Amino acid sequence: MIHVKSFPLFLIFLCTCSTIQTAIRKLLFVGFDSTMSVGLRGPTNLFGHPTDKLLAKIDSELSQWNSEPTKPVTKISFGHFPLSFSAASDSGKTLRDIFLKHSLSAYLCGHLHTKFGKNLKRHHYLSNNLLTSQKFFQLNAHQNLSESRGNCSNGASAFKEFWEWEMGDWRKSRAMRILSIDRGFLSFVDIDFELGGKKTIILPTFPLDSRFMVKMSSAYQYECKSIDHSAYSTIRTLVFSSSTIASVVVRIYDSRPGNLNVVLESSMNKHDGGTFSRGDLYVAPWNFEAFEDPSPDRYWLQVEATDIAGRSTLTELRPFSINGLTAKLSWTWKEFVVMGCQWDALYYPILWSFYFCTFSILIIPKLMLAFSKKHYGYRNFIAKKSLINGIAWVFKEFYAVPLLWLGIAVYLFYLLLCPWVLGKVFTDGGEMGFMTFKGWVVKFNKIGKLDFIGVPDIMVVVLPHLFFVILPTILVTGALAVERGMYRQRFLSLSGKKEDDHIEENNGSRSRIGDSYWNGKSSTCIDKRWIRNIVLVASLAIFWKHFKSCRVLVKAYDINPFLHFPVYSLTMPVLLTYAIYKTRRV
Repeated sequence: MIHVKSFPLFLIFLCTCSTIQTAIRKLLFVGFDSTMSVGLRGPTNLFGHPTDKLLAKIDSELSQWNSEPTKPVTKISFGHFPLSFSAASDSGKTLRDIFLKHSLSAYLCGHLHTKFGKNLKRHHYLSNNLLTSQKFFQLNAHQNLSESRGNCSNGASAFKEFWEWEMGDWRKSRAMRILSIDRGFLSFVDIDFELGGKKTIILPTFPLDSRFMVKMSSAYQYECKSIDHSAYSTIRTLVFSSSTIASVVVRIYDSRPGNLNVVLESSMNKHDGGTFSRGDLYVAPWNFEAFEDPSPDRYWLQVEATDIAGRSTLTELRPFSINGLTAKLSWTWKEFVVMGCQWDALYYPILWSFYFCTFSILIIPKLMLAFSKKHYGYRNFIAKKSLINGIAWVFKEFYAVPLLWLGIAVYLFYLLLCPWVLGKVFTDGGEMGFMTFKGWVVKFNKIGKLDFIGVPDIMVVVLPHLFFVILPTILVTGALAVERGMYRQRFLSLSGKKEDDHIEENNGSRSRIGDSYWNGKSSTCIDKRWIRNIVLVASLAIFWKHFKSCRVLVKAYDINPFLHFPVYSLTMPVLLTYAIYKTRRV
């Protein structure tokens, strides 16, 4: 029995390896640092950047016992960045490829810690039937696989898989993880010291939690009867306590009736065999075959330890599947965003999708309206309501604001062709560089081409500007133009009645439509321009978001917005102000 207290930390080495050998098993720990060799300033230092050299070194360290198959090997790797925030190397290889090649037991990482949720755990599996979408994102902690486990003649080595476990941090969250390796089974317990110190810590080591500790190979081994019965024949738990433990009791609950009923309650005995653990190992024999079930979360385990002072400590209820099935572990939307999305692969598809949709909105309707002989207006839409008439009217009003759509289109082209920001790139000051959507550029290489660094890290600047500044600006300016068109029609309708009564006679049907529409609350909203006031509030939110983004860049790169990124900092506020000014009157 081995247990390891682990803390997420900033690694200061390139790659290091530790090995432990027991009488029946070998343990291999490989840690590495995948930060860039040059220190970029935040916020564009979000990703790990493993090089081909580092990947080859990790591959070599994980392979060192492959030629000695006499003892099984448990391989564990640890680093700072989760795989969702790890970029591919220059050759296109990734950490995930290396880990799957060696079928790690687990990869432990930090970076995100517990800021985005408690279920930052992800199972990786090499599948020949992997869907294309799963290369970009995974919807929950377990991959949705379309292939079966195969037959028993394939061998367990056919499974290439590993668990990725994000860890809490000690510096800010005062969180600690205790990791246990029990005959090849990995389990852990997280301790949150912000909730207070604990006199007793309990870590069940077998059976495993079926939500985020069981691997697919476990189900195969159990189904094919290739398990070590001695490892399955006892329930085992580690107990760490500052006081003498008087008793340890394990309870198993059956959830099938709809509530939890105790089906097994047994005292656990302290194991006096040799151990390297500073905790005490308690065991209880059981008939594990009695708990076989096709449901991975029918049976639930709980351990209670009582010390000589009468203080009782209970573990959380945890589901288990003795036949190795995995229970569903769903992410919240925040956990999915940071753990389930492969941002290195998603950056360019998101970028080009935005540009395709935006240019389609700005240019295609303009061309269609220019060559269309049909008149699209607000009264035309009221007289004959349809989706096409409504969309055409909205775009006609938007294009009616002089130079607005052209200014937005030119700015989008500028962001593709020209630098966004000029600033001090590195943490130690030094050289100035400029940022494009492809990354930071500091100098040309030997053949005169640009060398880009910090990609996809620059997505934290690029994507928020596109989706939270430019896109809302297009929507808000369009809303301002449409509101002006509605107000103009209301104004002309009222003034027409006062100045020329015969207009009503000549255009009877149109006037009746207008009168019926403008009666009641609708006319009140238009007359007082409440819609415009609401849109102006949204405009203030855009101004504030853009101001905060510019302030972050000013502080991060020690620059002046009017000197080092005037186009980026001023274009959207100027266009939005221009739209507000042009739509203030009929």
